[in-house]
Amino acid sequence: MTRQLTLDLPRRTALGRSDFFVSDSNATAVGWIDRWPAWPCRAVVLHGAAGCGKTHLAHLWCERASAVLVAGATLGEEDVARLVTQPAPRIAIDDADQASELALLHLYNACLENNGSLLMAARRAPASWVMALDDLRSRLRAALAIEIGPPDDALLGAVLVKHFADRQLRVGPELVLFLARHIERSFAVAAEIADRLDAVSLREGRAITVPLARELLAERDRQ
Repeated sequence: MTRQLTLDLPRRTALGRSDFFVSDSNATAVGWIDRWPAWPCRAVVLHGAAGCGKTHLAHLWCERASAVLVAGATLGEEDVARLVTQPAPRIAIDDADQASELALLHLYNACLENNGSLLMAARRAPASWVMALDDLRSRLRAALAIEIGPPDDALLGAVLVKHFADRQLRVGPELVLFLARHIERSFAVAAEIADRLDAVSLREGRAITVPLARELLAERDRQ
């Protein structure tokens, strides 16, 4: 069997509105993104498993609200003043539970004081975050927390299609249907399977088909 050199090519993740599939599991979250600026409070938290679309929705809100997107892990106290220089600041924080507590508290307060809006994305609901600052805990209790649930069949299929499209891979509908029926109902697993199929296809010079997917799943089950 001919084996090919696998190249780590850059991947373009599609983050437009037309690239986001709405289903029962995320319709509430999408509705609140569309409802801005008529939010009942200044802060909203989207929470759900890895790969459920939180970052995609944060990008869509930033486009709608002309907001700035910040990675929680890099948010420091020195960033807060820079982020709230404009009236009514609009800030989105991805992986907000990884942010500095003091920086997040100051940013939250600045948005409240300046009639701004704050969108936070995290894997868990704020009530389960480990926090040392009581003031931050109190602020987050007042935020609107919206859960994105596990994918249903339609959404899982759409997520698989998007993962393959992001990797510039063409696959048939029979492959997507097979995978949707045979993998765990998980966003993270969908991404993992797409990555594995892409790697195997490049390494072995094989088309991504149902037989290849069946082999990969059988191998994965044995691990």
